[in-house]
Amino acid sequence: MEYSKGKLISLVALRLVIGWHFFYEGMVKVLNPAWTAKAYLLDSGGFAKPFFEWIAFNPSLLAVSDFVNAWALTLVGFFLLLGWWVRPAAIAGMLLLGMYYLSHPPFPGIEYLFPIDGNYFIIDKTMVELVALGVMLSFPTAHIIGLERLFKKTKPSLQ
Repeated sequence: MEYSKGKLISLVALRLVIGWHFFYEGMVKVLNPAWTAKAYLLDSGGFAKPFFEWIAFNPSLLAVSDFVNAWALTLVGFFLLLGWWVRPAAIAGMLLLGMYYLSHPPFPGIEYLFPIDGNYFIIDKTMVELVALGVMLSFPTAHIIGLERLFKKTKPSLQ
C-alpha cells in the first residue's frame, strides 16, 4: 500500500502508541512477582462473569492466566514497537482486548468494585483500542517503517 506522508505518520504513531501501552502494561506485571489478575477477574460482570470467576477460583488456571496475560501484553507491545510480526501481534492484542471487554463490559446496570475512568455505554477505551488494532491490520506500515522492512522479500525482476 502507498500512503501519503501524513497518513503514514499517523498510522505509525498509532502503532507505536498502542505498542507502548501494551509493552508498559505487560512489563509492570512481569516485573512484579506479586501481581495477579485475581481481583480483576473476580470483579468481572456481564454474561461472561462465571467464566472469569472460574479462572480466578482455580489456582492452576489463574497461574496460567497471569503468566499468559503478562507476557502476551509485553510481547504484543514489543513487536508493535519494533514493527516486526505486527500482524500476529495485532491479532493477539485484539484477542486480549476482547477478553478484557468481555470481563468488564460497559453495559447499563453492571457495577464494578474498581472505579472506571469516565462514563461509558457499550463502547469504552478497550473497544476503541481493539478497533484501532483492526485499523493497523487493514493499513500495515511495518513494511515501510519497522523491522519488517529489513526482512521484506523482494520479487526478482523479470528482464
